[in-house]
Amino acid sequence: MKSIEQAEIIEGTIVLIRTDWNLPLDKEGEVLDTSRIEASVKTINFCLEKGAKVIIMSHLGDGTNSLEKVFKQAEKFFPNRRMRFVKDPWNKSAVDGKTALEDLRSGEIAVLENLRFWMEKENDPTFARQLANFADIYVNEAFSASHRKHTSIVGVPKLIPSFAGFRFLEEYQNLSESFDPEHPFLVILGGAKFETKLPLVEKFLNIADHIFIGGAMAPYATSLASENPKIILPEGDINALDANPETLEVLKEKIVDARFILWNGPLGNYEKGFIAGTTALARVLSESKAKVIVGGGDTLATVNRDVKNEIITHGFISTAGGAMLDFLANGTLPGIEVLNS
Repeated sequence: MKSIEQAEIIEGTIVLIRTDWNLPLDKEGEVLDTSRIEASVKTINFCLEKGAKVIIMSHLGDGTNSLEKVFKQAEKFFPNRRMRFVKDPWNKSAVDGKTALEDLRSGEIAVLENLRFWMEKENDPTFARQLANFADIYVNEAFSASHRKHTSIVGVPKLIPSFAGFRFLEEYQNLSESFDPEHPFLVILGGAKFETKLPLVEKFLNIADHIFIGGAMAPYATSLASENPKIILPEGDINALDANPETLEVLKEKIVDARFILWNGPLGNYEKGFIAGTTALARVLSESKAKVIVGGGDTLATVNRDVKNEIITHGFISTAGGAMLDFLANGTLPGIEVLNS
């Protein structure tokens, strides 16, 4: 993959950046967390400082919510830059339409409306050409959305020079370390969807020294655990709504010895408020001497900022959820493949 640093960006170059600003919203539609905006700031600023005109595109949810509230949050990260929200980039008569893109100047940012208002999920070639026609180069800064064969992920980069953003490369490089880790290597998997993580379990049985399977997945892993001593299940009630102290003690013993740890998924029923086991595990990992990689939306939503910052000092916090699982299971993603082609 070519890095954004290899792109020929000069004054006036129009850079189309696919971010993942699919932020969590509360019931009133207000933004709960801006981590994914923060993750894209370095790449956006890199382009702006070279005099580029930057156009940001992202999806949000299933396509029912406007990206405008996310745009308002994003403005806080670029206080000295003029930013425009473009609701209808094909309507030249609208002030917040195509005219806003045509009037964009070097060092300014335009943010397109939610991609899922249009033909994003269909990987529509006409929509891909429409997006590509806005810019000189394309940058993928949405690793966490790159497991999807959507228009902005795999369609646009086939049409104009394409590059990987800084965060995209960080995700790729850090997660790739799991394929040839230091040992002992401990994998910790929680959450509710065992079928989505089974390919990961099967792959890492050949790589990891131990795989802990907890959360709602644990009952589905009993037969697998009986066949392979590498697999560790919770102590006591396998159907418990949260990890008990005995389970945490078992994990602590493995964490103390480990040199590399990969964690995805909460240990308890996150949606019903059972987060004590997950937060306790995060604290133990923050104090570990191992390289720690943590990912998964529910997992990160449970861990407070201070603990995340401590983990970052000796590890990596992935913003990817499903993309992280797919990449670890398959070693690649559609969004990676198109950048490599």
